[in-house]
Amino acid sequence: MPLRRHWAHFRYYDCSFTGSEAVDYLHELLRRNYNFGPEVTRYQTLQLLRKFLKAHVIEDIKGRHGTEDFEDSGHLYRFPMLSPLKSFPTRPVLRDSSDLPRLIRWDDYEELPQRENIAPLKSAVMTSDLWNKRHSVAIGDVHECKLIRRKEITPKQVDHIWKSMTVAHLQRVLGLKSLDGVLNPTHVNGKHIVHNVFSVNKTGIVLLENKAEDMPYWVISAMKCLANWPNGNESKQPVYPGFERDVLRTVGDYFQRLKEPLLTYHLYEVFVNILSLLQEQEVATEALQVSCLLLPPPNRRRLQLLLRLMARVCQNPHLPPLNDTIATRTLMVQMFSHCVLGSVDDMDLDELLATKLVTFMMEHHNAIFQDPRKLRHQVEEHLSHLKRVQIKYAGSDTDFSASPAFCKQISRVESEEQKVIGTQTPLQELLEGLIADKELPAKDKRKRLKQFQRSYPEVYHNRFPTEESKAAVIPEKTPRLKPPLMFFNIKKPFQPFQRSWSFRA
Repeated sequence: MPLRRHWAHFRYYDCSFTGSEAVDYLHELLRRNYNFGPEVTRYQTLQLLRKFLKAHVIEDIKGRHGTEDFEDSGHLYRFPMLSPLKSFPTRPVLRDSSDLPRLIRWDDYEELPQRENIAPLKSAVMTSDLWNKRHSVAIGDVHECKLIRRKEITPKQVDHIWKSMTVAHLQRVLGLKSLDGVLNPTHVNGKHIVHNVFSVNKTGIVLLENKAEDMPYWVISAMKCLANWPNGNESKQPVYPGFERDVLRTVGDYFQRLKEPLLTYHLYEVFVNILSLLQEQEVATEALQVSCLLLPPPNRRRLQLLLRLMARVCQNPHLPPLNDTIATRTLMVQMFSHCVLGSVDDMDLDELLATKLVTFMMEHHNAIFQDPRKLRHQVEEHLSHLKRVQIKYAGSDTDFSASPAFCKQISRVESEEQKVIGTQTPLQELLEGLIADKELPAKDKRKRLKQFQRSYPEVYHNRFPTEESKAAVIPEKTPRLKPPLMFFNIKKPFQPFQRSWSFRA
């Protein structure tokens, strides 16, 4: 803001500016800025300066602010000596988080009950490399395995998984290291996300379980009348000059009387952060797609129907002008922008940014309210992973979290077939692994191969049909050298050695 000396009240005031100078400078600045554009009016600029005065960004020449009204005249203003400070929003510390279910881990399982009168089946074994690395026991009968499964996932846990993964996905799309000060997780309801994803009709509009939360019938009829003009008058009301303007006024009065904007006060900072992404259409669309999942279902339904109405009205060449001086597109945005985005503190609300966001949402509403396939695939894959059954070997220290093995329940006939055919391949691989293991001493290798032969004679015989084939692969046992035998002449009797002793007196 250009500052200079001004004369008023019989004295000079340095570093000051008039109201008209401020409006001229800020108006031209906003018109050149991409986030606002040349459609900014002088009156909107004046409204913004009035909010600056109430927030003590500027003050009049006598130091007054808040109660005074900014005037587009020669009245003098200045910047305060100290910048107005505003505390950052802080999230309340959760003292007790026991009510929030944690993400289900692989440790959460329960053993499947053993069925009686059913012969236990021999389980398949692991590969030879994994067996040799993690088991120090000799290969013989494979350890008995148990089928384990996670505990039943409750609907509350499903909602929590959708909530946590949606918030994490939103953080990645926004490119933020943290959502502190932007979104309070306590204000996110997992049930709303699940409802917005699955409870929709063929056109993607949210269906409400409680019809009392829906818009009144006369509002929906008025919106259909404008959206399908001139064929949308279902009630066959008499059409008179200006009838379409009265219908629009009826719809506008309903949305302007809502207690809270459709994007809610809690999500205000989220959508303000998306404004910086509007230049990247795909990123902004994905961010809005995820953010709108956080809305309560009634708000999401109203927002969908309103944006669709605005888009159809702007694209309908048969609809008469709805205002004598303002274009239909500008009228629709100005009428409903503050009904879509707003904050609790009126000083924080920037109507120009709201206009920019609503314009973008109106132009891309079909893509914004599409099924979030990427996020949905990630969540369903995670839930499917948690519901699978796992194989756990008794006495094994194998870590299955890195490469878990799974099984599914089959019939007895299929089980018998798999017992004969399905286990041949891993057993053959295990035998080949034993043969190829060069680190295993020859003595231990022969010992384990004998145990393998006793346990699985068919597989062993298929690999070594003859002794020659066995000798070509398995090292032969080195014979031990026996000590030489002692031979005696038994013809003569053995006479022990005798020594004569002499004594002197």
